[in-house]
Amino acid sequence: MGHYLSEMEHPEPIDSGNNKTEKKMEKKELELRMYFFVPYNISPIQQAIQAGHAAVEYAYQLGKTKLFKDFASKWKTWIVLNGGTTNKGRDLDGVALGSLNQIADALNDNKIPFTYFTEPDLNDALTALCFIVDERVFNYEDYPEFVNWLLNVKMYKQAADETQKNNPEMWVRLRLYPELQEQLFPEHYKEWTVFMGGEKNVFLRELLRDKRLA
Repeated sequence: MGHYLSEMEHPEPIDSGNNKTEKKMEKKELELRMYFFVPYNISPIQQAIQAGHAAVEYAYQLGKTKLFKDFASKWKTWIVLNGGTTNKGRDLDGVALGSLNQIADALNDNKIPFTYFTEPDLNDALTALCFIVDERVFNYEDYPEFVNWLLNVKMYKQAADETQKNNPEMWVRLRLYPELQEQLFPEHYKEWTVFMGGEKNVFLRELLRDKRLA
């Protein structure tokens, strides 16, 4: 069976400042994709079937939303990712034992609308998660990572080149340790977060980072 945990709101482009590049991008129609996480240890055909179950559940629960209608009428792209293990148990701290279950908890904690499917033939194990994202999450060219945005969008080229030349180690550290980005550049990070469409999109980008196809 499936279930959705919060109401879906259609993401609209947000004005993030006076940069011409940002203003140009905010007027474009945002591409949408439907993402899935499935367990690693079921067959490819079963991964596809479980994803399909979750997609049907999404249409049933959230099919009347503008987001889903836009996705279904204009885009239709599915991305099925390896979600690792499924295990409904929890440790003494209440943390889910299955990595797929941990992803479900993270989506819920960050108020990301999603649906899921539990397979009766697998002892009601969690077998698929489904949610829709807009391109600010996956389009790294138009919506770059914070460091690239800071250097290539917010700074003039000469200033960016000089900054990287004079203090290259700082920029390496910023890329390796994302938690430093907000600490060292709080106002710029806040502006970038708005540019990205808000904290939910920043979370989703981090969630999907380096994930492999199922």
